[in-house]
Amino acid sequence: MAETSIEWTDATWNPVAGCTILTAGCTNCYAMRMAARLEAMGVEKYAGLTRKTGGRAKWTGKIYLDRKALSIPTSWSKPRQVFVNSMSDLFHSDVLPEFIAEVWQVMAETSRHTYQILTKRPDRMLEIVPGLPKLPNVWLGTSVEDRRVLYRIDELRNVPATVRFISFEPLIGSVAGANLKDIHWAIVGGESGPKARHMEPTWVDEIESMCRRNGTAFFFKQWGGRNKKAAGRMLHGRTYDEMPAASAT
Repeated sequence: MAETSIEWTDATWNPVAGCTILTAGCTNCYAMRMAARLEAMGVEKYAGLTRKTGGRAKWTGKIYLDRKALSIPTSWSKPRQVFVNSMSDLFHSDVLPEFIAEVWQVMAETSRHTYQILTKRPDRMLEIVPGLPKLPNVWLGTSVEDRRVLYRIDELRNVPATVRFISFEPLIGSVAGANLKDIHWAIVGGESGPKARHMEPTWVDEIESMCRRNGTAFFFKQWGGRNKKAAGRMLHGRTYDEMPAASAT
């Protein structure tokens, strides 16, 4: 709902808060830690969304639909790239289709912004999105942390979108053999935080090679680790900040 330090976007917008742990990529989710901090600060929206277990915050599965937040993008006069639901998943099973349609309407009415929607549930995205208008300012993506969830790419490929993208973050295993046909953008990043899992450089190189073969824009976000700033985001002596062309099938 504000300016952000996320390298591939300008702002975040959270009409939904809360989530459920789904696969291995969720284990150390930064949003769980952030939700716990916001609740401790007295932010009502995040009350009850996490619980402490094993000494750290984990999602309870409770979802909060924040209709008051729906109008926020209308107040931004300057065009910006907007990451939708950095603190949740718009296509979580408990987010009503009617609410998703309301989010879509806001995005249609604020075409000056580019919206980036990332989900770990592209199967539900595929169920709902074909019944909504195809908006040129809405990019749709899915998270893929290792080869165990490569099927998400196939589901995303069938979703009608101006731009389809993959977030290979946190990259915790090789995704060699992934099919990036009709995928327009790939974001790659290692896990960060106190319990960050290691990312092998060869896994990153595999994705870059796949991007070159498929004409997919390649964005290297970070190496991650306990101190992500110290690890930086240089790859082979340079940064990779490629963005997709806004044209797709």
